[in-house]
Amino acid sequence: MSLSCDSRADGEPAIPAIPAIPPPTPGPEPTPVARPTQAPRPTAQVSRTAAVLVLLLLAALIPLLGPSAALSGTGEDPAPGTAGIGLLRTVMFAALAVQAGEVLGGWLTRRVPQAPEDVPRAWSGYAAWAGTVAALGLASVVATGNLVPSKLSDMDIGGLYQSRDGALALIEVNAFVAAGLLARSRRPVVRALPLAAVVVAEALRAHPVTELRPMVGAGLTLVHLLCASLWAGGLLYAVRAGWRWRVSAPHAGAALLALYARVAALLIAGVTATGLVSTLRRMPPDTLFEQLRTTSYGRVLLAKVLLMVAVAALALAARQRLRRRDRRRGRRSRQAADALHAFVPARVEVALLGLVVAVSALLTALPVPIRWGALWW
Repeated sequence: MSLSCDSRADGEPAIPAIPAIPPPTPGPEPTPVARPTQAPRPTAQVSRTAAVLVLLLLAALIPLLGPSAALSGTGEDPAPGTAGIGLLRTVMFAALAVQAGEVLGGWLTRRVPQAPEDVPRAWSGYAAWAGTVAALGLASVVATGNLVPSKLSDMDIGGLYQSRDGALALIEVNAFVAAGLLARSRRPVVRALPLAAVVVAEALRAHPVTELRPMVGAGLTLVHLLCASLWAGGLLYAVRAGWRWRVSAPHAGAALLALYARVAALLIAGVTATGLVSTLRRMPPDTLFEQLRTTSYGRVLLAKVLLMVAVAALALAARQRLRRRDRRRGRRSRQAADALHAFVPARVEVALLGLVVAVSALLTALPVPIRWGALWW
C-alpha cells in the first residue's frame, strides 16, 4: 500500500508542503465621485432677481423724476425733454460701461493663475444694441433742433450731416452698431475701437465750440468718461466672474478682484481728478458752494459726490477683506471664506455705481450754471 506523502530518512512521515497563496490582483481604482455643487435655492434666485429689478427701476426713476426735484426752487427753466434725454443717456452710458468692462475683465482674467475657462456669459452684444437704440433716440433729438420730435416729419435727417452735433450723434450711432457686430471678436483691441469712438464723440459733444478752450474741457471729459466706464464695467465683470467661480475656484475669483482693485485705484484717481478740475472750470471757487445749493446742476453734482464717497468706502472695505485673505495663506478654508466675503461689499458697490451712472447721465441733460467769461483757465 503506497502513502500519499513521502517518508523522511528517520522513518517519520514528511509534512506535506502547503501551496503558496498568490497575492490578490489589484483591481481598477474606484472612480472618484465628484461632489455635487449646491444649486442656488429658489428663494435666493428670486431675491437676486428682485434686487436687480429694483436697481433698474431706481436707475430709470433718477433721470425721469430727478429734473423736477433738482430744478425746484432754482428759478431755472428745464430744457425740452430733459427727462427723456437723461434716460437715453443713462442707457447709453450703461451700455458703454458694460462693454468696456468686459474688455478690461477679459484682460485681467488672462493674468489670473489657473483661471477657469468657464467665464461669465458675454453681455457686450446686448449692451451694444441697447446703446444703438439710445444713440438713435439722441440723434432724433438733434435732428429736430434739440427738441423732442412728435412725429417723423419733425426730424431733419439730412441736417445731421451739416452740423457738428449731428455728425457727432451719427458717429455714436455707427460706433455702437460696429460694437454690436464686433462683440464676438476674440481680439480686445478690435472690440475696444468702437468704444473709443463713442467716448471721443461724447467728449466733443459735451463741450461746444462756443466754450472757452473747448479742447481742454473735451480732454477732461474724455479721461473722466473712459475711467468711469472701465471702473464701473470692470467691477461688474469681476463680481460676475467671482460669483460664477464661487464653488469651483473661489481663489481665482478673489485673485481677479484683487487685480481689479489695483487697476481701480488708478481709475478712481482719474475720475476724481478730472471731475474736480471740470467742476472748478464751470463753477469758480468763490461761487462753488453757493451754486451747489442754488442750481440744479450743483444739486445733482453734490448727490453724485456723496454716492462716490459711499462707493469709495465700499471699495476700501472689499480691499481690507482681500488683505485679510492674503494674511491667511496657510489656512485654505478661512482663506476661501474671506474670498467670498470680499464680494459682499463689491456687489453693493456695483449697485451704487449703477446709480452713479444714472446721476451722471442726468447731469448732461441739466442746464450748466456757467458764465463763459468766468472761466479762469
